[in-house]
Amino acid sequence: MTLTPARASAAAAHALLRRTRCFAAADRIRKASRAFSSAPAGASEPQDGLEKVGGVRAGDDELDVAIVGGGMVGLAVACALSNMPLTKHLRVAVIDSNPALKSTNYLKKDGIPDSRVSTVTPATISFFRDIGAWEHILQQRHAFFGKMQVWDYTGLGYTRYNASDVCKEYLGCVVENKVLCNSLLLRLQEQKEDIEKMVYPTRLVSLAFPSKSRNVGVAGLKPPSTEAEELRRSNLVKLDLSDGQTLYSKLVVGADGSKSNVRQIAGIKTTGWSYPQSAIICTVEHTAENDTAWQRFLPSGPIALLPIGDNFSNIVWTMSPEEASRHKSMSSEDFVMSVNRALDFGYGPHPNSSSLDHYVERLFSDFGGTAASTKECFEVPPRAIGLISERMAFPLSLMHSHDYVSKRLALVGDAAHTVHPLAGQGVNLGFGDAAALAKVISEGVSVGADIGDLSLLNRYENDRKGANVAMAAVLDGFQKMYSVDFGPLNVLRAAAFHGAQYISPLKKNIISYAMGDRKSPLFS
Repeated sequence: MTLTPARASAAAAHALLRRTRCFAAADRIRKASRAFSSAPAGASEPQDGLEKVGGVRAGDDELDVAIVGGGMVGLAVACALSNMPLTKHLRVAVIDSNPALKSTNYLKKDGIPDSRVSTVTPATISFFRDIGAWEHILQQRHAFFGKMQVWDYTGLGYTRYNASDVCKEYLGCVVENKVLCNSLLLRLQEQKEDIEKMVYPTRLVSLAFPSKSRNVGVAGLKPPSTEAEELRRSNLVKLDLSDGQTLYSKLVVGADGSKSNVRQIAGIKTTGWSYPQSAIICTVEHTAENDTAWQRFLPSGPIALLPIGDNFSNIVWTMSPEEASRHKSMSSEDFVMSVNRALDFGYGPHPNSSSLDHYVERLFSDFGGTAASTKECFEVPPRAIGLISERMAFPLSLMHSHDYVSKRLALVGDAAHTVHPLAGQGVNLGFGDAAALAKVISEGVSVGADIGDLSLLNRYENDRKGANVAMAAVLDGFQKMYSVDFGPLNVLRAAAFHGAQYISPLKKNIISYAMGDRKSPLFS
């Protein structure tokens, strides 16, 4: 039977789509070597992300990747994809109504630091360097720290950590969230001349995922170009935006936070619970520069003092919602007095070393050498002399998505998981998601796979889920362990502090895990 031109065109389009959807087994994917800086030998680099189907060029409203959420993690995904040789041609859009996404300049260093900060680990810093964004952070306010002290209000134990314990220059860097976002935007502007076309300053209204029942018309009754266009779009996600625009994308990335609209529309369930705690964040001032991260566990929750540059520090103080309300409404002078009391003489005495501690130190010194910080004595944190920002309070919770991916969808950052902030690891888990997802997409492109195919996206979930669950479990365990004031448990906590301070192999393992150098908290 002779095919009409219309039917021949539709048949060609159908055959191409079938080939695109058929993704081979995972072992056929070649591992991308240095994915953020070079392409595999022999890999072809498409000129743009607008492919032709049935002889028809894809429209301007069709994307390869639509990122819903222009916060730190969403921008990191966009920046990573724009920086990698195999994915920089892809059509990527960031959908977010935040006017800050129009920023084009460095933020001034001489202003008052914002209260919303993140402690980024060396692993995150390495990722930012790979995608070319770290150099922009160095031009704005940031504070490296190489020492950390953690102790208990009972005075029974303390632990000090030093970057030199694991032969590193620093343990982490405290950066304002707005600086992280701005640096990623500046890097995107370097990579994309038409970044205005990449950022959609609007909100997502609805998503429609591909389904077998979607009507694509009857072959032969429409022009070949129309049939091919409908057939192609029937396999894409349809995104309706609040400004009336409609987009179509091969892959949607949900980076829209813990109350993710994308996750809810996709019907992905979560497990989690609210903690009976809230966190107060603010910025305080000292008489001299602070170069150490401090954390003290109090009966109602931990208080952290984090350096943010010059003579400023950030406060993250966990307490009951009632206490948070009271501390938020008290005068600035009374609040500063409360902070100093919590970090120094309040609730209990300063911890001291004993002869037993030094015996334990010598006992374990033969296993990998003695860490330098085991000989460091307890120090009193610098006193705050003034409150220089507003106090913000927010409730704390744990949440984990049952699935990170479905066909043509991937969740990253807080849309996939939230954790207790006591170790400042939440945003680092999100940046780990961004790096892993971009790498998987690059691997898919390298073998001609459909980047929205579930078998490809499962590689991202398999890579990240175990590490994220492990960190969530560790932080949840700490929260529960330090939320009870009970004699025998206090002794157990003290033993944990002493072990982390004087058993060098344990100390080094803890530092490496917190820095992001390993995915498991267990010895390996």
